[in-house]
Amino acid sequence: MNSLGKLKIENYKPLRELVFQHLREAILEGKLEPGRRLMEMQLAEELGVSRTPVREAIRKLELEGLVMMVPRKGAYVADVSVRDVMEVLEIRGALEGLAASLAAERMTDEQIEMLRATAQQFKEYHLEQDTQGMIEKDIEFHEIIFLATRNQKLYQVSQSLREQIYRFRVKYISEYSKSDQLVTEHDRILQAIAEREPEKAYIYGMEHIASLANHMMEQVWPAGKRKQRN
Repeated sequence: MNSLGKLKIENYKPLRELVFQHLREAILEGKLEPGRRLMEMQLAEELGVSRTPVREAIRKLELEGLVMMVPRKGAYVADVSVRDVMEVLEIRGALEGLAASLAAERMTDEQIEMLRATAQQFKEYHLEQDTQGMIEKDIEFHEIIFLATRNQKLYQVSQSLREQIYRFRVKYISEYSKSDQLVTEHDRILQAIAEREPEKAYIYGMEHIASLANHMMEQVWPAGKRKQRN
């Protein structure tokens, strides 16, 4: 069981907000695993706070779908089903293709260099088998693309899905960190954008997410376990 450690108190933020953010981050990063029971007293002692902000945080996490309440049993970290993954990735694939296509038309030369630098840093973390570094640069890579579309609505929709994807991104990259495929896919998207080829960028963007979905179905959740989760 992962330890959350004592909460770092910041004077300018309400305690309930600090507890909420801390628990939310722990769930998204996998420190609090799906299916784990969240006991108020235990969490309060671990974080060094009273039970009240923990109770408030759990209620707020339930509203976000990260925690589920089971009658007469208590609060549990919500599981991620195959259906959840596929629904989010279907949407993300369409968004990724559109964003890459628009970026190929609208991305500035400066942003292309930023994208190139981020792709290179991702490669370096890949060679070092630094999963956390890969995750951070993967997020940054896609963030640059969505910002380059200059479409605020598209960017906002992508952000709304980002944290839902984060939990499976950690699982996916940690399982997939020995493969060169992610590096290759980033390079293809980068090249299509840099060469101002929106049609290729659209295809490569969608294929990148389809590849992620296929790998997760085949490797992260094998067929037997997949049936149990549906």
